[in-house]
Amino acid sequence: MAAFFVCPGALFASMRRMAIVNRRARHEYHILETIEAGIILTGPEVKSVRAGQANLAEAHCLVRNGRVLLIGCHISPYKPAAMHNPAEPARTRELLLHKREIARLTGKLKEKGLALVPLRLYFNERGYAKLEIGLARGKKLHDKRHALKERDVRRELQRRYKMR
Repeated sequence: MAAFFVCPGALFASMRRMAIVNRRARHEYHILETIEAGIILTGPEVKSVRAGQANLAEAHCLVRNGRVLLIGCHISPYKPAAMHNPAEPARTRELLLHKREIARLTGKLKEKGLALVPLRLYFNERGYAKLEIGLARGKKLHDKRHALKERDVRRELQRRYKMR
């Protein structure tokens, strides 16, 4: 009789792939470094994020009073729990980082032109919600045009390669 064993990582591989991604951030900013932070969510918000009902496009992060805050992230209310627990969809949420990391980020953010931008909201292998934030510098208009041109050339090369 053969034993059936599933690798625990394989079970959560699909969950890790299921992420809310801020595609606009990569277009608007040069990402210098990324940091993984925990995020404080209520129960219905967790269900909503698992269902993919979150939007990071207008969101940004701030360091205030020694705490890192996520501002402008819209998480739609989870319908089955909405009547019992009405949560504000675009409320400010606190991120969980070590004091050393917060101090380091505060020092780097004092440098002109740097910002904290949310890149990805996902669940790790243990089932905790994580937010990948990036220390970023804004792109100039010519940088954006160059990136679009590069992407078009890459897409055209892939299309030609597929045809063969």
